[in-house]
Amino acid sequence: MLLNERDTQKGLLVSVCDADVVGETFENGDVSLTVEAEFYDGDEADEEAVVQSLARCSVANLVGTRAVGLAIDHGFVDEENVLDFEGTRHAQLLWM
Repeated sequence: MLLNERDTQKGLLVSVCDADVVGETFENGDVSLTVEAEFYDGDEADEEAVVQSLARCSVANLVGTRAVGLAIDHGFVDEENVLDFEGTRHAQLLWM
């Protein structure tokens, strides 16, 4: 998985994606999702690093079956809040 962390005025913004989806565009009806390298490209990370990052973030964007599945398995994202796009998955996390 690729992990990118950015410090913002509102807290830590984390993006995580499966490495094989960078640059791809996925559709679901009238909605499309493009996995832009400028936003999602980051360092290779193992599951432990991703979980630690999600635990510290204020906001996270996740794309890919593996990345979203990890967030679900560790209780960061509820399955019913996940969007499916042509064989991949997308979720957002916002701590309030």
